[in-house]
Amino acid sequence: MRLFYRYQDLAPQLVPLDYTSCPDVKVPYELIGSMPELKDNPFRQRIAQVFSEAGDGHMTLHDFLDMFSVMSEMAPRDLKAYYAFKIYDFNNDDYICAWDLEQTVTKLTRGELSAEEVSMVCEKVLDEADGDHDGRLSLEDFQNMILRAPDFLSTFHIRI
Repeated sequence: MRLFYRYQDLAPQLVPLDYTSCPDVKVPYELIGSMPELKDNPFRQRIAQVFSEAGDGHMTLHDFLDMFSVMSEMAPRDLKAYYAFKIYDFNNDDYICAWDLEQTVTKLTRGELSAEEVSMVCEKVLDEADGDHDGRLSLEDFQNMILRAPDFLSTFHIRI
C-alpha cells in the first residue's frame, strides 16, 4: 500500500485513489525521474525505460511496483543482475557492446573522463569479461563478471 500511495502522490490528478477498476494510467517519466530515489541517479532515464512496459519511461502502477521490487535490498541477486544488464544494454540488442559500455562509463563517471580514457576502460572490461571473445558481453558474460565483483549489486537498490 505504501508504494501505491507513493505512485498516487506523483500524479494525484491522474491516479485515482480507488484502483479497483484497474484504470489504464501511466505516470509520465518526468515525474518518475524526479523522485528522490532516482533524481540523482545518472541512469534514471534508462531505469524508467527498462521498467516501463512500452520502454518510454512512463509507468503504470505494475511497472512502478516491479521497479521497486527489483531494486529492493531483498531482491535475488540474479534478478538484480538481469535488470542491471538490461539497463546497461542501451541499444536493446541483448548484448552489452563497446558502445553500450561507453554510455555506461560516461554516465558512471558523469562525463569526467576523456574519450580516450573511456575507450581504455571499455577495452579493459571487454578483455576481462568477454568469455567467448565476440567483442560484446552476453548476459552470461555479465553475470560471470558480477560474480567476481560481489559488491557491485549491493549498490543496485532503492530505499523506500
